[in-house]
Parts: sequence; structure tokens; C-alpha cells
Amino acid sequence: MNTKRRGKLKIFMGYAAGVGKTYKMLEEAHELLSEGIDVVVGYFEPHGRQHTIARAEGLEIIPRKSIEYRGTCFEEMDTDRILRRRPQICFVDEFPHSNVPGSPRAKRWEDVMVILEAGIDVETTMNIQHLESLNDQIRHITNITVRETIPDWIVQKADEVVMVDLTPRALLHRLERGVVYKPEQAQRALQNFFREPALVALRELALREAAHEVGQRLTGSEPEPARADSEQTAEAHPRILVYLSADPKTAMAIRRAKRVSDFLGGQCLAVAVQPAGAVDKVAASAREALEKHIAFARNLQIDSRMLQGEAAPVLVDFARQNRITQIFVVRPHSRARWLGLISADPVQEIIALAKDIQIVIVSDRDPVARS
Repeated sequence: MNTKRRGKLKIFMGYAAGVGKTYKMLEEAHELLSEGIDVVVGYFEPHGRQHTIARAEGLEIIPRKSIEYRGTCFEEMDTDRILRRRPQICFVDEFPHSNVPGSPRAKRWEDVMVILEAGIDVETTMNIQHLESLNDQIRHITNITVRETIPDWIVQKADEVVMVDLTPRALLHRLERGVVYKPEQAQRALQNFFREPALVALRELALREAAHEVGQRLTGSEPEPARADSEQTAEAHPRILVYLSADPKTAMAIRRAKRVSDFLGGQCLAVAVQPAGAVDKVAASAREALEKHIAFARNLQIDSRMLQGEAAPVLVDFARQNRITQIFVVRPHSRARWLGLISADPVQEIIALAKDIQIVIVSDRDPVARS
């Protein structure tokens, strides 16, 4: 019987560019090479950093693949070439990167999954701000919406996560000396992402995430599937339900519900409710927005359902049947157009019907004012 081994994934995680993730990764590549292990660099992004470029010397680097898009040539990681080369370990920089349109896969992390399935170990780099469930918190801290994200389950399934740390003051010193970016880029960075209060908050977030990952690995705990069993089991394994609607804030509720369930070691479910026999009456834009949120929840590996009937009673009934301990909802704006899905705002009705379940109303937070 063919039992092909899946490769192991190791992630070097930091809280900002310039903390030393890529350098640390390349340093490990050299150490393994000196031990006689067959290693290659599948993708390396130097960003003009001379000390990092020097650390790549002596390592086999797989040539990039050129892809033409709208008359311009772009270079991406050549996954097929890596598979043909078949090293023991492949080192891949910038895990969250979005591939240029026309690539076999949309995201570099998807390429990495293919390499792992082929039995090749991968070591890679990413920053905490690219973790999907933290997207709203990162925007609140930095005033910047991060577009390139990685689903939390990818990091949770990694065999090892290494935190590469550096104090914010030391990082700013590197930036000022031109080690991280060229002078003109460094000045722009200091006015935006690299403000010291933001870096302090990001570092704290990264350290907290690293501590959580260590805790999960030490206990070996994983969220269990929701099932209707004893009250004692429900208390031991919290079950969180997020109500999916077409409201734009629903994505924020999905992220927050997933993050809370992960930290509690519980199960997260997502439910959308459409009126029975009234699909044609729902505006096309509302249907499209709802489908997008369902797809987003499933991409985060949240068990998602589409039910029919009156929103609040159906949702609360489902919650009780599945022993849900918390329901995450968003309160729609009074003028929201997504009400084509239902006749009225269901939040108050959900609160009234689910007196035995904790209701979490997710609201947006104003971004931190720039200093």
C-alpha cells in the first residue's frame, strides 16, 4: 500500500518587515546543508538587504518562473520545478504572497500545500498581520487593511512555528540606518506602518499568538466537532455560532468568532438563513454578498450551513439543537440595503428568543488615531 509521507511545515513568524525572519530561515538552510541534508531555496525575496543577500550565497536557489500579465512579465515561484527537483527541504520566503493572475494557484501558501503533499518539507516566513482572523485588529492598530492573508488553520496545522523577535526600538534603528528599506522608502514607512506605538501593539499580538501556538502544541488540543451530547461536554468544549448575512460587517464577525473559538479550543459553526420559497425576492447584490461570506467562512474551515425559514427562530432553534454557547451577530445599519434577505433586523428577536445563550454583537472599532 502506498503511504506517501506528507512534508512538514515550519513557519518563521515576525510582527513586521526587517525583524530577521528571512535571515533566520537562510541561516537554518545553511546549518542543514552542512549536515548533509538536501535543501533548496524555492523562493527568496531580498528587498535589497545586503546582509540577507549575502546569507543566501552558497545555497541552491530554484530559478523563478516568468508569467506575462497585461503586457508585463512577472516572476513567481516555480512550484513544478521544485517538485521535479524533489529536495528534502524547500525554503520559501513570503508565505502570504498573492500570485499574479494566470498562475496555477492564486496564493503562495497554496503552492506550499502542493509541495508538502509531495512529501517535501517546507520552511517559510510570514508576519502576524497576515493571519486572517487578526485582519480587523491589524486595521485598528495600523490604519492599514492587509489584503494578503492566510487562513488560521494553515498556521495551526504547521508542525513548528518559530517567533523571530526584535524590540520595536531596535527595528526602528535598523530602518533609520537603511537596513530594512532604502532611505526614501524608510521615511514613508516611518510615517505609516512603522510608527512605534503600532509596532509595540503588533509585537504584543505576535508574542501572544506565539504563546497560544505553544500552548496548543503542548496540550495537543484541537477543536472538536459540534454534537448534541451531554451538558458537561458542551461546557468543556465551547461551541460558537456566527450568523451570516449580507451585511459587510459579517466578515468581521466571522473572523472574531473563529478567533475566539480557536482560543477557547471549541467549535465554530456558521449559519445563513434565507426565507423559504422566496429566493427570487432577494436582491441579486444581497445574494452575492451572502454567498461571499459563506465562501469566506468555509475557507477558514468553519462548518457553514444554509437554512430556510424565519431568521431568528430558525437560528436559535439550530443553536439549541447543537448546544451553542455563544452566538455572534452584527447589528445592521438602519439604512442597510441587505434587508432584502429578511423583513426586519433579527438581532433583537434573537436576543429575545435566546435568553439561555450568550449573544455577542460585533461592532466595528474606530482605527487608532495617528500621532
